[in-house]
Amino acid sequence: MEYFSALLPPVVMAAFFIGLVVTIIKSQGGPNKAKEDAAVDAALARAESVQQAPRAGGA
Repeated sequence: MEYFSALLPPVVMAAFFIGLVVTIIKSQGGPNKAKEDAAVDAALARAESVQQAPRAGGA
């Protein structure tokens, strides 16, 4: 019985971790992928335009 109580927590944590990884992999892509990609592209374009904009009174 001591073996069982010693092995139970690592086995439970491993099962939850495997479930988490499977959930993350399954949620990649799908119908929302284009919307997510567009949002990331817009954010990158905004960051690049701010970075390239001349600063007022700067050198």
